[in-house]
Amino acid sequence: MATPLSISEVLNHPAIWRGNQLAGVAAAGVATGFPALDAELPGGGWPAAALTEILPRHEGIGELRILGPALADLSARGRGLAWIAPPYLPYAPALQAAGIDPARLLVVRTRSPRETLWAVEQALRSNACGAVLAWPQKIAWPEARRLQLATEGSQALAFLFRPPRAAGEASPAALRLALDTCEGDLAVRILKRRGAVLGRPIRLNPAPVVNRRRPGFHHAVDRALFPALPARIVPAGISAL
Repeated sequence: MATPLSISEVLNHPAIWRGNQLAGVAAAGVATGFPALDAELPGGGWPAAALTEILPRHEGIGELRILGPALADLSARGRGLAWIAPPYLPYAPALQAAGIDPARLLVVRTRSPRETLWAVEQALRSNACGAVLAWPQKIAWPEARRLQLATEGSQALAFLFRPPRAAGEASPAALRLALDTCEGDLAVRILKRRGAVLGRPIRLNPAPVVNRRRPGFHHAVDRALFPALPARIVPAGISAL
């Protein structure tokens, strides 16, 4: 017969937390590059083996810059970065200036929401990527739950970009962030995390990327329109399922 766990052992389990505390985690998160944000995330950064949803007020508000430091770190360690069904093609010079190697980028173009979700799940289950970023046109609870389960067997960072109206929908994602602006800064509101509710937004100032070869010239990682990447790093669309 198994020995019953003590109260202290139960409370120290990473899946259990007190209502006024951040949850414990089995593995440390990946630093976001913004200490004020890291301090409010369980594990001190972006959660691995868990689904994160980012809900920007509008495209280009800073949803890619906020991921820049973590993606640059993964790129420097030789990890692949899968971008699935992005609304625009990534701008290679800006990525390079941000420290992200475009050769590590895999852009997957899909023809339907079903293909997008299939590609995300396969990328996560393959465990071949350091991060998987996806822009699903629509996603229901069962589909999101399936992706959350896929992340649990992977060490990749998993990000879904969703419209702001999705904030009113239930989601199995471990972390949900809404992005807005405040006096020129990026305002991050944590809609959901494993732990106590945070009632105030976190103000960040993601600095523009400076091109060292051209002083005074700045690249915007978040743009309304992106020139195409070289064809060698943009694969063909996914074949039929």
